[in-house]
Amino acid sequence: MTERAAPPPKGTTRRNVLKAAAGVGAAAVAGPLLTAGPASAATIVHPGMLHTAADFTRMAAKVAAAAQPWQDDWAVLIANSHSLSTYTANPQSIIYRGDGSIENYPVLYNDIAAAYQNALRWKIQGVGEHGNAARDILNAWSSTLTQLSGSADRFLSSGIYGYEIANAGEIMRGYSGFDLTAFQNLLRNVFYPLSNDFLLNHNGAYVTNYWASWDLCNMACVLATGILCDDQAKIDQAITYFQSGAGMGAIENAVPYVYDDQGLAQWQESGRDQGHTMLGIGLMATVCEMAWHQGYDLYGYDSNRFMKACEYVARYNLGEDVPFTDYTWHKGAPGVWEGWETFTEVATGSRGQARPIWAQIYNHYAVRKGLFVPNTAAYAKIVEPEGGGGDYGSTSGGYDHLGLTQLTSTEQSRTTLPTGVTRSLQSVNYPTYYASYGSDSLGALTQVTSGSSSAVKQQASYTIVAGLADSKGYSFRSSDGRYLRHYAFRIELDASDGTDAFNADATFYALAGSTSGSVRLVSHNYPGRCIRHRNYQLWVDTYDLVSGTFPADSSFVPVTAWA
Repeated sequence: MTERAAPPPKGTTRRNVLKAAAGVGAAAVAGPLLTAGPASAATIVHPGMLHTAADFTRMAAKVAAAAQPWQDDWAVLIANSHSLSTYTANPQSIIYRGDGSIENYPVLYNDIAAAYQNALRWKIQGVGEHGNAARDILNAWSSTLTQLSGSADRFLSSGIYGYEIANAGEIMRGYSGFDLTAFQNLLRNVFYPLSNDFLLNHNGAYVTNYWASWDLCNMACVLATGILCDDQAKIDQAITYFQSGAGMGAIENAVPYVYDDQGLAQWQESGRDQGHTMLGIGLMATVCEMAWHQGYDLYGYDSNRFMKACEYVARYNLGEDVPFTDYTWHKGAPGVWEGWETFTEVATGSRGQARPIWAQIYNHYAVRKGLFVPNTAAYAKIVEPEGGGGDYGSTSGGYDHLGLTQLTSTEQSRTTLPTGVTRSLQSVNYPTYYASYGSDSLGALTQVTSGSSSAVKQQASYTIVAGLADSKGYSFRSSDGRYLRHYAFRIELDASDGTDAFNADATFYALAGSTSGSVRLVSHNYPGRCIRHRNYQLWVDTYDLVSGTFPADSSFVPVTAWA
């Protein structure tokens, strides 16, 4: 285990079938932080917050083709009442959040959700009514809102709602009638000053008093303001704070303990509760994604420190055990009051909570970088399809993230296979060998030629049917009615007993394989594993798509059946 540079001051399993996917992840080699000098405003990418132009092109194409998994998330989006083009804004001149005031901040987070969701619908389908709705909501707020007020919670308003509304505005940049100048002033003059003050002064409290999520939401606002306003100094401010800031949101403070031998890292709020822990994970992912689109690799900073934290949090919330190091924090404010608290174990509160953040994290580490993140993969599978604001209750926690990252961030397509037809699965790297089984019914890679016996040809032929556990996946049925399934991670051929466990073991998703026309068959209930051959046996193994022979070992071409 390694610790942060300076230690803190002294003072039921949700799904048993996902246990192996929640197993220990291998530590990965970090991608380097991009080290180009400060960019000029002309080099700032637009749109370049959570989504780029290429992202919108992909979303539009995938939704138009009704491709999965985008289509499922699109259905969630258009079913949300916030995404209706008839939504009407209710702008306020002052937003109050916290004790000692009549709170009205739900008006703001509902309107932001509506602006963002209508902006997505416009970009994806090109329907002007949705673009007009997003524009009108944003213009109404930029011409009305002058102050964020309330108790210390006003800094949550500046951070969370600042980064969220900025993302909606970034999508609408250039839209007819959208007042970009007024909107930029809204971020500069209303949201940014509070976020900046919080990161500098932490409301006059000890720097350890406020949890990582408080820092992170305000870092996100500062970064989003810099991008929106073409202000490189603000971008630099956020990037520098992530790397070396004094507060708990800086990477070494937010992730204080790293267990490199397990590929895990403890999150700063893990002893508090899991809801706020996942809030922090989602906010750090937001900062990393926006920075990535501007050319900074915070995801990979310090040997993928954040990735290990994601694996830790996902693993625990899947119902598995994680290591824990005592965490002591100093609370209060100088000259006012102070206290100390030590957490000695990971907290169970809100364990297993659903937050719409995991598809984005999975996409970066597993798809963009080809790294092994089995716990993240498993949790992303549990919460799909992801919703957005309005899909997770009416309280503020349901609006902490813009969500819908399955739609917006997924880059890896599921491959469509024909159903009701019989195919043989040809190995990519041993093209005269096919997925088969022997007299013991255990999966094997067997050589099949025109001179092979009819029995051998039959054992290498399967009818592809809709997945027994999920019709978006696939199951493979032999001529005698048995199915390929995994048991103790070995592929075997078994007769269905009709149980949920069997159906899950016999269902696989098809992703693109290592060569054109090939597929990789990913387990339904262990999404960090896929079918591969080793020593001429078929297993469901944890995947490693960037080294060795695994990419080819796990790729098969569906070809005309031998029988």
